[in-house]
Amino acid sequence: MILACAAPAKLNLFLHVGGRRDDGLHLLQSLVCFADVGDRVTVERIGNTGAPLQFVATGPFAHDLDGDGGANLVVQAAVGLARATGQTTDGLRLTLRKNLPVASGIGGGSADAAATLRALEAFWGVALDPDARAALALALGADVPVCLSARPALLEGVGERLTPCAIPAGIGVLLVNPGSPVSTPAVFRAFAAAGTFTPSRDGFPSADRDGWFDELSGCHNDLQPAARTICQPIDAVLAMLARCDGVRLYRMSGSGATCFALFDTVAGAEGARHLVAQTRPDWWCAAGALHHQQSGQPFSAEC
Repeated sequence: MILACAAPAKLNLFLHVGGRRDDGLHLLQSLVCFADVGDRVTVERIGNTGAPLQFVATGPFAHDLDGDGGANLVVQAAVGLARATGQTTDGLRLTLRKNLPVASGIGGGSADAAATLRALEAFWGVALDPDARAALALALGADVPVCLSARPALLEGVGERLTPCAIPAGIGVLLVNPGSPVSTPAVFRAFAAAGTFTPSRDGFPSADRDGWFDELSGCHNDLQPAARTICQPIDAVLAMLARCDGVRLYRMSGSGATCFALFDTVAGAEGARHLVAQTRPDWWCAAGALHHQQSGQPFSAEC
């Protein structure tokens, strides 16, 4: 039996960072969406009981992963789910097709961990109760719970509070990364040194397309200024996105360095991707659509 799950790129359409809790974690508020580009996790049985779990990384960014397979979030997710459900990873091989840049602000590792959980739940035919599932996801990382749902949501707290959100259908998205990995802890340290925090807003109500873009334009990514001081190529990416025909919104995602631009259509995003690829062939770029499905509806990244 072979089973595969998509791990779609996560985008923070805005990211407001509040003060720290006693445990040092920052309080966050973010509108999180997912693009139909990403990694893929495949699980298959290749051995019997007692055979060790195998992890294989392929794809254009496989060489950028941590060489210690035990430290990879895919392996951690598999081991954590096995312990929680009484299953065993003996004789399994997990293959990660790494299409997204590493340390790039689009949740690659978190999406990979979430896809692993979904894949193994289906492979083993197990289901944790919702609270235990959420706790396991959060223990793997702050972005794993929202990646596990893989649907548009307003994220709050330290990533544990998720409220489904409506977004317009057919929004095109262009992702661009200048090839510079960015350390999330370093960005947060630079942000904290500036001491500028954004109060939480009262939700993100659904709106028509123009109203939705208007609401987004009034938000921002609090980490963007700090990331730009650490990774100067971000400025060049944002400047190029600003010049794309038909762009409705552009900014950095997460802690960077990937930036995104939103368009009214996927064709608009693809046209911009073609321009970026011709102008800067050394940059990574991908175009697609934002998923707009809500909780309870089918989602193409599910197993």
